[in-house]
Amino acid sequence: MIYLDCAATSFQKPESVHRAVAKALKTMSSPGRGSYQYAMRAADTVFDCRSALAELFHVPTPENVVFTCNATHALNIAINSLVSAGDKVVISGYEHNAVTRPLHAIGADVHIAASELFDPEAAIAAFARELPGAKAAVCCHVSNVFGYILPVERIAALCRTEGVPLIIDASQSAGSIPIDFTALGAAFAAMPGHKGLLGPQGTGVLLCAAEAKPFLFGGTGSESASPTMPAYLPDQLEAGTHNVPGIAGLLAGTQWVNEMGPQRILEHERRVSELFLDRISGVPNVQVYRAKRSYVQTGVISVRIEGLDCEMAAQRLSEAGICVRSGLHCAPTAHRTVGTIDTGTIRFSISPFNTEHEINRASMIFREIVR
Repeated sequence: MIYLDCAATSFQKPESVHRAVAKALKTMSSPGRGSYQYAMRAADTVFDCRSALAELFHVPTPENVVFTCNATHALNIAINSLVSAGDKVVISGYEHNAVTRPLHAIGADVHIAASELFDPEAAIAAFARELPGAKAAVCCHVSNVFGYILPVERIAALCRTEGVPLIIDASQSAGSIPIDFTALGAAFAAMPGHKGLLGPQGTGVLLCAAEAKPFLFGGTGSESASPTMPAYLPDQLEAGTHNVPGIAGLLAGTQWVNEMGPQRILEHERRVSELFLDRISGVPNVQVYRAKRSYVQTGVISVRIEGLDCEMAAQRLSEAGICVRSGLHCAPTAHRTVGTIDTGTIRFSISPFNTEHEINRASMIFREIVR
């Protein structure tokens, strides 16, 4: 099988991740629940993972790194911390349901700063128009459908000028694009552990620079006599038992990313994706969503085949040993912005482990299916 669905979940991981999860299951219990060696080993692992993430994303203190179940959980915490019913909230035209559904549930007044695909200047102009009077803004760093890198640094600067707190959805950028959370000046940044950070499913991270509100309530192993959640991070947002095996695996994945460097990972993914794009561009009856300037696109590529349903195309690719995703990718806002809401797309997404040989074979199979 050739796995080209890293934008959903990184299936290929460093061997150190597998070893770390297995070791945690055998040697660790829960942090903050005892002073015996199994509990202390878990506490050390959790702290080491916070520290590694703080180093990778330039967060001032490890305590501002909060563990969640996934990016959706992290985004719900951030959104519910900043937004109330009726508040004006500005989002990009490329947001995931993990952003739009919580805002809808709250009853926020959502304004979409829609702009053309792969056009950073248009995105800046759209946010500049919509931001005045907003209570908060949410912007994905990279579109999970098209791999479009939005100009989050400039959008963050606009938000600071307008005094609007910004939530960044880094689900498709964390681990593969350098991120300086402190320099961005955002209120929160949310990310999964199981994509670019190469950790296990069921792990997520919320970077906090603003006051947050608990989303879950329960035991933390600290201040147990109090009827309220602790008033300090990370305990304030981490009710219940930690996913210690998952965090151990996330630590190993984060260490691998730290050693490789996000910029080097991005360069590999771009090189491999450019090869794939060159192989499939120009194929009759295929529409490829490719940026004219490669620096505004990651290794996430969407296509449509005229006359062939995207779900059927994905099924044929699967039967030929190629793993991709098709449909709306939980991001109908992005499809409405680009005009693919009625058809969806077939999405190929590159990982740090994909090789040129795999890409050559995948593109050959794709061309055969199109023919």
